[in-house]
Amino acid sequence: MNVSYIVHISGKVQGVYFRASCQQQAIELGLSGYVSNLADGDVEVLLCGEQTNIDKMLVWLAQGPEEAEVTNLTHKQIALQSYSFFSIN
Repeated sequence: MNVSYIVHISGKVQGVYFRASCQQQAIELGLSGYVSNLADGDVEVLLCGEQTNIDKMLVWLAQGPEEAEVTNLTHKQIALQSYSFFSIN
């Protein structure tokens, strides 16, 4: 069953290839949605796909790429969204 989650990530998550690494990981897991830098220095991710793959992605997001330092991650399930690919905004 497909579901959608919105994720908010804080810490050293901009300027460390977080978005590109996130996109690569999401594609590998068969997820769609987007990753976007926020004006306050945080990152927002919309994940759409199978719950088991979203769970795997949430584990990855809690660490991020090697250069990142994630200090906080919040996520919540939202109404099902329809995206055909995973984009960097």
